[in-house]
Amino acid sequence: MNEILATSDGSVLTLTLNRPAKMNALTRGMYSSLSEHLRKAAGDFGIRCVLIRSEGAHFTAGNDINDFIASSGTVAESEGFDFLTQIRDFPKPILAVVQGSAIGIGTTMLLHCDVVVADPTASFSMPFVSLGLVPEAGSSYLFPQLVGYQRASHIFLTGDSFGAVEAKEMGLVTVVADDAFEQGNLIAQKISKQPPTAVLHTKALLKSKSYDAVKAVMHAEAELFTMALQSHEAREALMNFATKREKK
Repeated sequence: MNEILATSDGSVLTLTLNRPAKMNALTRGMYSSLSEHLRKAAGDFGIRCVLIRSEGAHFTAGNDINDFIASSGTVAESEGFDFLTQIRDFPKPILAVVQGSAIGIGTTMLLHCDVVVADPTASFSMPFVSLGLVPEAGSSYLFPQLVGYQRASHIFLTGDSFGAVEAKEMGLVTVVADDAFEQGNLIAQKISKQPPTAVLHTKALLKSKSYDAVKAVMHAEAELFTMALQSHEAREALMNFATKREKK
């Protein structure tokens, strides 16, 4: 089964996470496929907008823990980091439609999206500290900028989740709707019909203020994440998390 589906509707490319039996937990192969689609879309004038969504009840459970533990090398060399770099640097608008759980990178990737539409069932969490790790995707910079230091600190340090309404109030989500995919697709289609050069330049301007800081923070996070992965507390926490997930 193809775990990343790519479909085009006019000038909108939809990338669908298609591993619902595993809550769309992301493997190295899935990251590589997403990155390749984004690279191609960046250079394809016919694609004006990308929409990321998922099959099943959940957006994504984050990294596939067993696949993640088995990986070698530093975080900065990983397929997941390459995907985060692609989504950070993608020049065209990226939208996301979220339902159910958006865990770890399922939440942090949204900080790089231009519009996020959430189903009322959506639940967001970044349990990095709970797993003996540190934040990634530039989230240690972007999330406090979005919600304030103390609120970000509380969410990161406790691992607490939050729902769609709170995410909208924070500014992480643009729209909460029962027909989230339809709403997301409508917005994507509308953006795709705008003058393309003006869209590219406007996105670049909106991102310009924080780009260098986010890039630097992502590399610092990657170094600390690599160090954390080698620790006993992270290995134990990750194995316990994987065991609990398998029992569900």
